[in-house]
Amino acid sequence: VQLAESGGELVQPGASLRLSCAVSERPITWYIMAWFRQPSGKDREFVAGINLDGGTTSYSDSVKGRFRISRDNAGNMAYLQMDSLKSEDTAIYYCAAQAGTPLIGETPAEYHFWGQGTQVAVSS
Repeated sequence: VQLAESGGELVQPGASLRLSCAVSERPITWYIMAWFRQPSGKDREFVAGINLDGGTTSYSDSVKGRFRISRDNAGNMAYLQMDSLKSEDTAIYYCAAQAGTPLIGETPAEYHFWGQGTQVAVSS
């Protein structure tokens, strides 16, 4: 499976962005989908995850209430809607796919496939 993120850019605090993840080579319905991020000089961290049919989601405490993960199984896409962005949201954002389990993992080691990342910068 191939994952390709898009949508990252430089925005001001308080702005909104939507990141997209295009899934190819395999049906997205095979995978738990998640977004991770990695600020410069720091470890990669879980942001949000969504189960196979989109009925269950999970968020890190730092983004809960501001970010929303979704998936379009017919279109083989996953999304991350980010509202009320803060400077501390600045990072490279990665789309990840996890196979073989119905549970949403929250550590990078649980994910088998990764995109190349898209940069989100929040600054005035």
